[in-house]
Amino acid sequence: MKNPAVFTLSAGPTMATPRTLAALGKPILYHYDPEFLDTFRRVQEKTARVFKTQNDIVLMQGEAIVALEGAARSMTKPGMKVLNLVQGVFGKGMGYWLKSFGAEVFELEVAYNEAVNPVDVEKFLSENPGIELVTLVHSETPSGTITDCEAIGPMAKRHGALTLIDAVSSIGGLQFETDKWQLDVVVTGAQKCLGGPPGIGMVSVSPAAWERMEENPASPRASYVSLLDWKHKWLEAGAFPFTPSVSDVNGLESVLDQVLEEGLDNAIERHALAARATRAGAVAMGLELWAADPTIAANCVTSIRLPDNLDHVEVRAHVREKYGVMLSSGQGAGNLMRLAHMGPTASGLYPIVGLAALGRGLKDLGMALNVGAGIDAALEILAAD
Repeated sequence: MKNPAVFTLSAGPTMATPRTLAALGKPILYHYDPEFLDTFRRVQEKTARVFKTQNDIVLMQGEAIVALEGAARSMTKPGMKVLNLVQGVFGKGMGYWLKSFGAEVFELEVAYNEAVNPVDVEKFLSENPGIELVTLVHSETPSGTITDCEAIGPMAKRHGALTLIDAVSSIGGLQFETDKWQLDVVVTGAQKCLGGPPGIGMVSVSPAAWERMEENPASPRASYVSLLDWKHKWLEAGAFPFTPSVSDVNGLESVLDQVLEEGLDNAIERHALAARATRAGAVAMGLELWAADPTIAANCVTSIRLPDNLDHVEVRAHVREKYGVMLSSGQGAGNLMRLAHMGPTASGLYPIVGLAALGRGLKDLGMALNVGAGIDAALEILAAD
């Protein structure tokens, strides 16, 4: 490759601040050292503050997909009725899991540039009694769209269903209210809007969800993906089910400290500003946004529709090779490119760098764009803040 990736503006893992990198480089302590035990408990408490919850917090060791699988397995038993909401590849993937675990899965699915309508969810739950679990992805990162958890959480509760929420790319960058929205199991990762290490997932578990897991004979036990092991061994007895990643916990504490010091609402507004600037710039230079409606576009990533004659993987490789900027392609959602604004990259001139690299790269590949107009439009948004 001609150029190193000077700018990592991908949709996760994201860049990390020097403070986070320093935390990841701290000495590795024995996991039962009193200092690390104190650190682990502090990180749980800080995680709960970012989740806005009084529920138990479990820190799963491994990328967030481990926590998602553990949560799905723990909440699902053969024959139970599950409503899975699908507006992207991760929602679709959850359905494959649920079916493999033996659940009777019903899906409300829309095009991957649209969002499931809560009105349709209410109608389905009213007409199909007996749904025990509703699963959804709050922020579909490959599509760059959001699901209305605020409406759907209480709705599921009214119909007697528990909820399992994939919030991997939203917490820390989008408004999220675990308790206020009456959500039972919520999973996020450190490597998206928090800008942390990709080796740890965080899970919020309500008392009702714990009860469901305890009653479920299919819930994993004595397993790397077992939430019940964490409950019984760590939360209740103070013993780890296996050796946690000391370095990842240190890195996670650093990013939690940074977002709490900034103020969670301020961090969310910072992501919103970066999104507004990026989208204004993309439209002004002549690009088409992927989301069918701006109200369903997630503030952590802007997805751009590509013409049929350009392949998203080819575009990503060209921008990386020519300009040293690492962006994300469609990952199965469609022929699109993604400009991420997550964590540290949702600040300063990072949106300008992403727009310039993508716009110039697309011009190189034959698209007729006014890159300068896009940069000007994005700068106007940033300057007006």
